[in-house]
Amino acid sequence: MKLEARVHEKNLVKWAADKPEVVVFSADLTNSTEIGLFKETYPDRFYSFGMTEQNMMSAAGGMAREGFTPFVHTFAVFMYRRALDQIEMSIAYPNLKVRIFGFLPGITTPGGASHQAINDIGVLRTVPNMTILETADATEVESVLDVAQSVDGPVYVRQLRGQIPRLFKEPMKLGKSRILSKGNDVVLLTSGIMTEEALKVTQVLRRSGVSIEHLHISTHKPFGDDAILDAIEKVKYGVITMENHTIFGGLGSSVAELMAEKALGKRLVRIGLKDTYAHGGSKEYLMKYYGLDAMSLVKAVENLLGQKLDIDEDHLEEPQIDQVEQIIKAEDL
Repeated sequence: MKLEARVHEKNLVKWAADKPEVVVFSADLTNSTEIGLFKETYPDRFYSFGMTEQNMMSAAGGMAREGFTPFVHTFAVFMYRRALDQIEMSIAYPNLKVRIFGFLPGITTPGGASHQAINDIGVLRTVPNMTILETADATEVESVLDVAQSVDGPVYVRQLRGQIPRLFKEPMKLGKSRILSKGNDVVLLTSGIMTEEALKVTQVLRRSGVSIEHLHISTHKPFGDDAILDAIEKVKYGVITMENHTIFGGLGSSVAELMAEKALGKRLVRIGLKDTYAHGGSKEYLMKYYGLDAMSLVKAVENLLGQKLDIDEDHLEEPQIDQVEQIIKAEDL
């Protein structure tokens, strides 16, 4: 699987070339949020606010009122924890076109609780007018700019940085999930980095006799396209969600709300951080320690099926998403 470096940095400069209304804001994390090249290329459209996230959000609202489209960049925790009032009153309440890019979602950073945004979706999902997106690979990092810009109101993007995989060929679409495999035993809904993790074992589970319908979610709000409903309605054993977030307020909660509202009486297993903060460590270590890894998915499937599967870590595979997408397209024809 190919990894690509600093995708957002290169793509943003190219994408914004013919969009003079797009301005980029930094909160003293310019290179850490991959906007250094934008600063060099378009210095008149770049604004550095230092470590004043609240002021930055208020200024973004003001510039949006004047016809600009601010693209605000910072670590997610410094955005929704410190500047929530400004986001709500200066941006969301007047429903302004501000695009907020929050980096280091969940356990993608070893920085511990002070840097890990583990409940940002849960908090911002309650904010009226806010659209919430999450990227999972290089293709989504590139295409999320068009998706965000199509929204006539504020958008929050859970953004990836650094070395990231390219899993998908098709661009992200607002409000549409990706169907990665078809099945009727278990519905699996994953988002962000959890999709790559799940793909290490979904085909192994299939060969073990478990029919999985796997959907990748990139739009957290608005939530609930027809593909999700159709999959849950027909499934035999139940639904599993995997998220790089607490199980409260994020993907698992969205699915639970949807199932309750539509009277879909199926079991739901939520994989994510339980009622805890995470400590420092590598992504791989933290995923295993907190039960967010591929083997945790195997255990969840065993729980739903009520049977033991002969799968261990030696069986895990590198994701082969292109093959899966081709299979689905062929079936759809």
